[in-house]
Amino acid sequence: MNNSIHIAVGSDHAGFALKNDLLVYLLEREVELNDFGPDSAESVDYPDYAHKVAESVSTGESQLGILICGSGNGVCITANKHHGVRAALAWEPELASLARQHNNANVLCLPARFISKKMAFKIVDAYLDSVFEGGRHETRVNKIENL
Repeated sequence: MNNSIHIAVGSDHAGFALKNDLLVYLLEREVELNDFGPDSAESVDYPDYAHKVAESVSTGESQLGILICGSGNGVCITANKHHGVRAALAWEPELASLARQHNNANVLCLPARFISKKMAFKIVDAYLDSVFEGGRHETRVNKIENL
């Protein structure tokens, strides 16, 4: 993985602790980070943070995003509302790899209540260490926003 990559990170209250663990882990990987919050484990609305991360990816400010909530579903649904964002939910490393390789996913969504910190690190590694394969997959990805 290119160490100069910029990653936007955000969560809700259910993902707050895992987000903080991932921030430390990602800094050890020497990536640039933008933490969009929240700043505490107090109850918040996940769309507020998912929109910030997705907007950062959509505008090109960040190349990739990582979002975390209890199930991963809420942040994933929200992020996918943004132009150019392809958010994917992953709870195993292989799903994260395939999301990058086949779907060119630029936002990884994690289910904090269903994975351990150790598993989250493995999923993030698989995601960041994978690359889009293009070819037949690119043809398919290009059809996503053509309504």
